[in-house]
Amino acid sequence: MTMQRDVHDELRARLHEAAEAHEPNRERILARIERGMAGQERTDHRATRPPLWGWARIVGATAAVAGMLAAGGYAVASAVKDDTRQQQTVAVSPTPVESPDATSRPPVSPKATPSSGGGAQDPVEPSGPPSSPEKSTPSAPATVELLPATDDDDDGPLWSDGSVDPHSNDFWAQSNVTVKAKQEVTALTVQLRIAQTGGVSSTGAWRSLPEDDFTLTVTEQDDFLVYTWVLKEGRTLAAGEWVFAGQYDHDRGGRDAKDDSYVIAGVSDGEDRSLGGGFAAQDDGDDS
Repeated sequence: MTMQRDVHDELRARLHEAAEAHEPNRERILARIERGMAGQERTDHRATRPPLWGWARIVGATAAVAGMLAAGGYAVASAVKDDTRQQQTVAVSPTPVESPDATSRPPVSPKATPSSGGGAQDPVEPSGPPSSPEKSTPSAPATVELLPATDDDDDGPLWSDGSVDPHSNDFWAQSNVTVKAKQEVTALTVQLRIAQTGGVSSTGAWRSLPEDDFTLTVTEQDDFLVYTWVLKEGRTLAAGEWVFAGQYDHDRGGRDAKDDSYVIAGVSDGEDRSLGGGFAAQDDGDDS
């Protein structure tokens, strides 16, 4: 198949060259016409030929030349046409790419779930600063040591308080631990314990202090969801008031926080400090 195509290509190339090189010899044709006309005027024996025969020869010669030119032109045109036809290509449109699924949607925030009354409830935000939820440190152990429980919320220069955030709803809640220090704190561990009352699972955490100053660990121990913040070695906290918050989902309905608790261990004024407390049970009749 390739050899035949090469032969055809070579033939077309030669026909192109022959057509471009061919130039009709106009002077030769005119000379032949003049000789034919001059022959009619001779008085010798050839003058006896009928004039019609001389003109027939002239017309025949002219027609033969015209026929050769027409045949050559047709051959060149056919070769060019075949070459053009073989060089034509067909454009094919690319395969269409499917568009992304129009039904895909980002996940719905747990804070935008409907209330127990069946109507839609507007999303709520925690009362703390709008910082992104903290993530537990990858190197943190699977379990953490639980600090000894205590009901003393005041120890020298440190004071604490535990409360359920008012923006909590029937599906989601946030528990806040507030720490106040009258003097510099050189070591601090805050542990928040949320009792497993059904469907309790962490959705995030934050603190009002720099994130890089603390490591966070979130574990489940002894039917409690435990958040533990530890001040990194070499870091200190100036006197002030800070908030540590844990966020979590729970089963539908008003959740009772009476079994939740927090414990704080720190060093201030050169002495070890320990304090903690619980959370007041939520008022089921509170519509706020």
